[in-house]
Amino acid sequence: MIRRQNRLLVLDALRRHGPLSRSQVATLTGLSNATLTAIATDLVGDGIITELAEPQAGVKSRGRPAVQLVHNRGAGFVLLIELDVNRCRMSLLDYGGVLIDRVESGVGPTLFSEVAPAAWFIERIGHMIGRNADIGNTLHGVSISVQGILDGEGHGLTWSPIPHLSGHDIVTAINNRLGLAVRLFKRGRLMADGMRWLDPGLAKSSIATIYIGSTIGMGLTLPTDSSPSAGLATEFGHMIHMPGGALCRCGARGCIEAYAADYAVLRAAYSVPEHATPASAVPPADFQHIFARARQGDRAAQRAFAAAGSAIGHGISRLISIVEIDKLILLGPNTAAYDLMETAIAEGAAASLMGRMRGLPPIQLVPDAGEPIYRGLMMKTLTEIDRTFADRASLPAARRSAE
Repeated sequence: MIRRQNRLLVLDALRRHGPLSRSQVATLTGLSNATLTAIATDLVGDGIITELAEPQAGVKSRGRPAVQLVHNRGAGFVLLIELDVNRCRMSLLDYGGVLIDRVESGVGPTLFSEVAPAAWFIERIGHMIGRNADIGNTLHGVSISVQGILDGEGHGLTWSPIPHLSGHDIVTAINNRLGLAVRLFKRGRLMADGMRWLDPGLAKSSIATIYIGSTIGMGLTLPTDSSPSAGLATEFGHMIHMPGGALCRCGARGCIEAYAADYAVLRAAYSVPEHATPASAVPPADFQHIFARARQGDRAAQRAFAAAGSAIGHGISRLISIVEIDKLILLGPNTAAYDLMETAIAEGAAASLMGRMRGLPPIQLVPDAGEPIYRGLMMKTLTEIDRTFADRASLPAARRSAE
C-alpha cells in the first residue's frame, strides 16, 4: 500500500505540474531522494513514465545532462466523448494528454428515436478506432460527458434534456460489444472540476459553476474535496422557482430553467404563453436578435432577460443559504447578456436572509464552457488511469512482467 501510494504521488505531481526534475518531484511529494529514485526507476521500467533531456538553451555543461520525468505518451490512449443537445465531439488522447484525433458531428432531436443510444456510441467509437488502427489494444477506456440525471449504477440516465437518451444501459452494452471500460459523467460536475484544473488558485475555495445556455446546470466543489477531480453536480436548473409557472423541457412547471434557458427567454421575448411547449433548439442568430432588441430598448426583450436573471438570482439565494460559496462562475453563451440580467440576479440573491447577509459571491464570466468541460473530462479520465497504473505496485514483479 505504501508503494502504491508513493507511485500515485509521483504520477499525480507530474499530472498537475507537467515535466519535472527528480528534485522538483521530491519537493512536491515530500518523498526522500532514495525513495523517489526507487519509485521513478520502477515507473520508467514499467513504461508508465519516461525521461526527457531538460532543455539547456545556450548553456554548455559537463557531465550527464539533467533530465525531467514525464508521463510516457505511448503507455496508452483514452477516448473522450462530449455529448449535448446539439452536438457530439469525440477526442482521442494519449496518456500524456496530447490530442491525437478529433471528430465532431451534429445531434438532432430525433437521433435517439431512430437508433438506440448504445448502438450509436458503439458505431462512433468503432469509427474512431478505425481511423487510428495503430492504437491496437492500448485504448484504456472511454469517458462520456452527458446532460441529465445518471441512474444509480452510473450506466445510463434516468432523465436527460437530450430526447430519447434516458432509460438505456449504455455502459454495459458498450463493454459487452467492444470490451472497453466506460464511464459516464454529468456535464455540470465536469465544469466545476475543469475550472479547478484551469485555475489552481481556486484550490482552497468553494466554487459553484452555473451554465447558462440551452439548459441551466450547476457544478459544485468544496475545499474539503480530496482533489481537483472531486465534486458534484446539482439539478440547479430544475429547482422550482415559481410553483405552477412556466413549462420546462423536463415536463415540470416553474423550474429555474423554464425562465432562464435560451428557449425560455425566446418564449418570453415574443410573448408566447408560458405553458407553450419549449422549442427543441434555439438558433444562435435568433438569440442574438433578442440581445439586440433588449439593448435597443425593446421592453418585452428586457423583461425576458430580467425574468431570467430573477430566476437565477433566487436559485443562488437558496444555494448560498445552504453552502458558503467563495466564488461563483457563470459559464455559457448567454453570459453575453449578463449586463441585462445583473440587477435582477442581485435582487433575487438578496431575497433570502443569508443572501442579504452574505451578498453575492464574486462572479466570474466564462463565455465558452467547452474548455472547462473538456479539461474536467480529460483529467478525470487520465487520473483514473494513473490510479490503475499505481495499483500495479501491489502485483508481484513476475506477474507485472507477464501482463
